[in-house]
Amino acid sequence: MAAVTIDSLLQNPTLVFRPKAKVLLKPPRSLDCSRNRKLPLSRGSCLCSFNPRRTIHVVRASSSETALIGNFDISSSDDILYKDIFPVKRIEKVEGKFFIRLDRSKDQHDWQLTVGCSLPGKWILHWGVSYLGDSGSEWDQPPKGMRPPGSIPIKDYAIETPLKKLSEGDIFHEVKIDFNPISEIAAIHFVLKDEETGAWYQHRGMDFKVPLVDYLEDDGNIVGAKRGFGVWSGALQQFSNVLLKSEASHADSQNNSIESKDSKNKNRCLEGFYEEQSIVKEVSVGNLVSVAVRKSPETGKVIVCLETDIPGDVVVHWGVCRDDAKIWEIPAAPYPPETTVFKNKALRTLLQPKATGNRSGALFTLDEEHFGFLFVLKLDDNTWLKFKENDFYVPLLGTSSVPGLYGQSDSTSEEISSKSYTDGIINEIRNLVSGLSSEKSQKTKKKEVQESILQEIEQLAAEAYSIFRSSITTVPDEVVSETETTKPAVKISSGTGTGFEILCQGFNWESHKSGRWYMELKEKASEISSLGFTVIWLPPPTESVSPEGYMPKDLYNLNSRYGTIDELKELVKSLHEVGMKVLGDVVLNHRCAHFKNQNGVWNIFGGRLNWNDRAVVADDPHFQGRGNKSSGDNFHAAPNIDHSQEFVRKDLKEWLGWLREEIGYDGWRLDFVRGFWGGYVKDYLEASGPYFAVGEYWDSLSYTYGEMDHNQDSHRQRIVDWINATNGTAGAFDVTTKGILHSALERCEYWRLSDQKGKPPGVVGWWPSRAVTFIENHDTGSTQGHWRFPGGKEMQGYAYILTHPGTPAVFYDHIFSHHRSEIASLISVRNRNGIHCRSLVKIVKAERDVYAAIIDEKVAMKIGPGYYEPPSGSQRWSLALEGRDYKVWETS
Repeated sequence: MAAVTIDSLLQNPTLVFRPKAKVLLKPPRSLDCSRNRKLPLSRGSCLCSFNPRRTIHVVRASSSETALIGNFDISSSDDILYKDIFPVKRIEKVEGKFFIRLDRSKDQHDWQLTVGCSLPGKWILHWGVSYLGDSGSEWDQPPKGMRPPGSIPIKDYAIETPLKKLSEGDIFHEVKIDFNPISEIAAIHFVLKDEETGAWYQHRGMDFKVPLVDYLEDDGNIVGAKRGFGVWSGALQQFSNVLLKSEASHADSQNNSIESKDSKNKNRCLEGFYEEQSIVKEVSVGNLVSVAVRKSPETGKVIVCLETDIPGDVVVHWGVCRDDAKIWEIPAAPYPPETTVFKNKALRTLLQPKATGNRSGALFTLDEEHFGFLFVLKLDDNTWLKFKENDFYVPLLGTSSVPGLYGQSDSTSEEISSKSYTDGIINEIRNLVSGLSSEKSQKTKKKEVQESILQEIEQLAAEAYSIFRSSITTVPDEVVSETETTKPAVKISSGTGTGFEILCQGFNWESHKSGRWYMELKEKASEISSLGFTVIWLPPPTESVSPEGYMPKDLYNLNSRYGTIDELKELVKSLHEVGMKVLGDVVLNHRCAHFKNQNGVWNIFGGRLNWNDRAVVADDPHFQGRGNKSSGDNFHAAPNIDHSQEFVRKDLKEWLGWLREEIGYDGWRLDFVRGFWGGYVKDYLEASGPYFAVGEYWDSLSYTYGEMDHNQDSHRQRIVDWINATNGTAGAFDVTTKGILHSALERCEYWRLSDQKGKPPGVVGWWPSRAVTFIENHDTGSTQGHWRFPGGKEMQGYAYILTHPGTPAVFYDHIFSHHRSEIASLISVRNRNGIHCRSLVKIVKAERDVYAAIIDEKVAMKIGPGYYEPPSGSQRWSLALEGRDYKVWETS
């Protein structure tokens, strides 16, 4: 990284990106100090650490402070005690043009559809065709000769083609599609995709449809097909529609079969057209906030100078603090011009334009007694800027402060340095994973290279985690009781908790039958928590066609066979009181309809989310949906929801937010995520902000002639690909590990528990922090018994998952059974030795009748009837737990 001079940045801060397109800005506003004007914080976006009142007072600026402005030269470092540059990113809406043009190609024989966009970005046309005689809204891939260069097939129904500039000076990115009008193609369908932001641009919530025949039904998404002559003004030119003679035969025929050549082209009367629409894109814009602190030799006060290159009206919401707790309070006057008091706990100051450059700023005069200066920036009622999700903080130097340019002690610098370093490692891991699982990478990288990348990811993760652990203040051993374990108060990764979670599945397949499951579970809340569980997974809460809850109907109706909505709230509150996080079981893939359509098919929904059949995917023949094709595998028992529809995603995000707010869920168990693209899951999780989330991505392992293959890399790769599609915001159940444990224990083939590289053979061996390990759940065990764990060997399975990395999940039926005390003992060993989701495993034996491993050099374990004892040496091992064909040791 190149060095940057702080002085030069303070004098001349620059934007990282300035869009060339038109920027939509609100009219400039000034902060009117003559009125009692309310500037409330929006709900859910409190930006500083106080609980203020609502009264606003107007204050006046000090003339002495105004005089100081001319004397404060922040470019001089002689008397400056502190300088810093804070990079900030904000979102601007940029408006451009999106056009569609249909006209003859240059050779005058074929036709050409052109789609273009004037906004900067990486634009992709996601498109397909429908043929004469097709019913519904299904797409098909176009003929190969129709596909422009650079097109990539998407599954079996669409093509993606990048938009490109024809020359450097062009305004538009565009793509041209040539086609022969004498063909069986009835329409071209498309949506526009911005790969930079992941946004999809549709036509009234649907795909754009350009008809190539006259008789197509208008579903509200047709563009073009204009009749007569007209003139449209556009960004490129004025284009007149020309009515062209049909090139197909129009002779009437008694036989209207679409197989006949004449009738194929009947009613095909192509017209050229040009249609233009406004398009708005959100872009990330980089700005700088520069801060300098000096001590006035005349008054002895501390003066803070704040400047920024953010355009428009910028309000600084600010205060001071007296110690490291950083509790906001209002300092004594004087205050800068245009300052108001906000809720008796902070001040608001409108920054004033600077005489030179496109900057604004203010001076703040403070007493020496203050420890720090805190602020956030308010651009409008809905836009606040912080620094790395925290309030901006500027240390104020007094006589007792540690001298230095940045006014920070060595320990603070080390803390910031460690955080920056680990942030960099996490970003590097994400880049590696994205590169590993991309489609192009899979085709070009050899297996050895992929494995090398995975090893690098594992090393980086371990390195980052060790830094997190080392930065945590430890408590002397004598202060901590034997049963307590010190855990870091740090959230390692969004959606995956701290890494020390132990999950309890809080129901089985029969739990709904009592009608009062919530109340029964509430009575056991303290008991479950005392066993060492930190997270509990509750059953689906929604009104459902099936009593178990997995065929949801009205998503906002939470009166189910498990209990009422009020009983659910009581249960969640009780679980929180005993220190447990709560996961809601949400079914997003499918939803049961309330009404039939005109064909007698159940695909019209009621309740608060009264969707029509456009919310249903088009490629499930059972439910005749008019949405797009599914982005995953269909679940044929209920209408599969089309998550590509913007209104569907918006409604589901609001619903998840409502569940978090109304019920108090801390996270999600996501049902049947194989049915839709993981990128949609990323969208839902970013909107709902769960503490922990896990998806059920379940498909078959690899078998040859009925015998499970040793190498299950393809199976765990599919799960890892889904996790990566969510950008790592969710974990997944480690079905690979469950399957391999089945075969190893049932057939006494413990060699299966080591892959070709000597690592655990499931997802836990590749991406342990996202692997939720388990041996049984409501589907595989209970009264369903679809894939029951080998009988009598359950504790070997738990000895494996409760000592290994990953997040272990324990089934309710096993907790409240004769296994209870052994499971509790294993959890105690895990907690006592600080085993976590990223712990390191060294497999020391994987033979026919025994598997043994050492975890984090603290815990040793073996399963199987064969012999193993941990080596004696510098470490002293003591037996912690022993059961049927398993043993666990820990260091003395």
